[in-house]
Amino acid sequence: MIEIETRRSIEVVDMTSQVQKVVEESKLESGLCLVFTLHTTTGVVINEGESGLIQDILNLMSALVPQGAGYMHDKSDGNAHAHLQAVLLGNSATIPVERGRLILGTWQRILFLELDGPRRRSVYVKVIAG
Repeated sequence: MIEIETRRSIEVVDMTSQVQKVVEESKLESGLCLVFTLHTTTGVVINEGESGLIQDILNLMSALVPQGAGYMHDKSDGNAHAHLQAVLLGNSATIPVERGRLILGTWQRILFLELDGPRRRSVYVKVIAG
């Protein structure tokens, strides 16, 4: 389990090195690594970690699903936008592992997206031999 302490209402955390550490500690040589967020107002994606692109992703989420747009769920919690944005992003990523290393492209990073923070979050990482 990886614990993440977010500091803002929306933010992106690059968790690639933390996931790689879990893979190394598992001693897995070949298989798959599943990264799964345990929260309905967060997402996990594979993409470039460049700051401009990260801001573009957050801006896109806000434009597609703006806060306070009259969602039914807002009547109870006021965070429907975060749940809906998480639906668009997805809650997991699966990454191949070879020779004990995550197989990621040159610019690919494992990104955790907080959409309703700040909060303490948990991300489950499962390493599977294959």
